[in-house]
Amino acid sequence: MEFDEIDRRLLSELQEEGRITNVELAGRVGLTAPPCLRRVRALEESGAIRGYHADLDPATLGFTITVFAMVSLKSQAEESLRAFEEHVATLPEVRECHMLNGEIDFILKIVSKDLQSFQEFLTSHLTPAPNVASVKTSLVIRNAKNLPGVPLG
Repeated sequence: MEFDEIDRRLLSELQEEGRITNVELAGRVGLTAPPCLRRVRALEESGAIRGYHADLDPATLGFTITVFAMVSLKSQAEESLRAFEEHVATLPEVRECHMLNGEIDFILKIVSKDLQSFQEFLTSHLTPAPNVASVKTSLVIRNAKNLPGVPLG
């Protein structure tokens, strides 16, 4: 799908503030409400907008640590990769899972209530998972930048 300047402005505004009203959004991008709504619906239908969500503060909700886990598998056969991805999809603590090329097969972003909870998760759910050869973890000290989406403007 081709995106014109108005589409890009709509996407940028929605990426920054997903709860904006259609009337406010239309005003910000120089449209009236009906064509703005049609364009947003078209962007949703095209898959450019995958959904809307609230940006929650983990610490406020009791998730005080974030850990990145670098996982190497014993086999990189497609069925092994898919099996690992399916296993990880069942683990709510894993918030992101990215398959990588190179020495590490996957990097996972994991949130946990505390270090003890993370240790239990690691030893009960991650390291004993089928086909896991090794798991190396790094605890996040602080988050210097966390922007969702893509750089549109």
